[in-house]
Amino acid sequence: AFLDARGLLRDPKMVNRHSIAYYSRDQMKVMGLYINAEDKGQPLRRAWHVFLLVQFSALYASMFYGLLKSLDDIVETGRDLAFILGMFFIVFKMVFFSLYADEVDVLIDIMEDSHHAEVKGPGTETCRAIKRHDFLLNVGLDFVWVVAVVVFVVLLIVTPFWADQSLPIHAVFPLELHDPAKHPIAHLVIYVCQSFSMAYLNIWLVATEGLSISLYAQVTTALSVLCVELQQLRHFWGDSSEDRLRLELTRLVRTHQSIILTVDRCNQLFHGPLIMQMTVNFLLVSLSVFEALMARHEPKVAAEFMVLMILALGHLSLWSKFGDMMSQQSLEVAHAAYEAYDPSVGSKRIHRDIGFMVRRSQRPLIMRASPFPAFNLSNYMA
Repeated sequence: AFLDARGLLRDPKMVNRHSIAYYSRDQMKVMGLYINAEDKGQPLRRAWHVFLLVQFSALYASMFYGLLKSLDDIVETGRDLAFILGMFFIVFKMVFFSLYADEVDVLIDIMEDSHHAEVKGPGTETCRAIKRHDFLLNVGLDFVWVVAVVVFVVLLIVTPFWADQSLPIHAVFPLELHDPAKHPIAHLVIYVCQSFSMAYLNIWLVATEGLSISLYAQVTTALSVLCVELQQLRHFWGDSSEDRLRLELTRLVRTHQSIILTVDRCNQLFHGPLIMQMTVNFLLVSLSVFEALMARHEPKVAAEFMVLMILALGHLSLWSKFGDMMSQQSLEVAHAAYEAYDPSVGSKRIHRDIGFMVRRSQRPLIMRASPFPAFNLSNYMA
């Protein structure tokens, strides 16, 4: 994706070869944690999954054991809960993609078809510019998100060097294997395993969130392209025959219907992850603020939780922003369809089809997981 973005910056006339969701899926496949029907039959992938499952299970169990040992310290307890919640969200996403990767593939294929659809007429360059702009925006946000996560992971890994703790994440093992004074080699192994797990899981989480949110972003792009096609309908097809005009309008109506069905499908597929995301982010922000206040006498530890809070808020605000963009762009379809209306061109059937698009577009498309409200900036700020 970054190489494609570099090419687009060098040549403004280029169009990205694939959608951002396609590249995000490739990143997850490279990391070995995108388990669709094709990957399940590969022995090396299965062995890698088993290795990761054992390592992450041991890490999660040790974190719970550490939580039980830190109940007397409210600061340490809150810190443990924050990381257990974050770890739980990541594990939930792993399970989700292991169960529904094939359904996600179907959505990505739909987005790929939409991306590669050529627009004919005077709006061709405008549509290409829209696709380039949206692709570069997504790549830029991914880059910022990766940098923020890397900063957080680095702070986490180096915490034992300047804080009163021996591991990046508080964990307790049988026989006190985590104690560097009693078992230095075992402690080193645990430190390396925790560092690897945190780096791996957080980078993988960026890829999964990039994939999930890019599906809705691609819908926004498709709506923008649809608006351009509707706006050029009056000028480009005005001199065409009645049959040709009707065929083109029918295609646009079906395209709009396909977009609506795709949004419904995304909301149904990601219903669980969206609910989990909102719940975990709310709890993480609350715990991070609490921990930062309790650790105010240790600025470096407080800074770690401030970064965690910013990541959680940024995560939620990013989803809300993209949900808001999709809703706003879906309303623009009504304006574009109204601009395409010309009482002097076409039959009553064509006018009726345009009116149908105008009425249907007045109800915005939303990113939502019931019973929670829609993901948009208004609800986010409230």
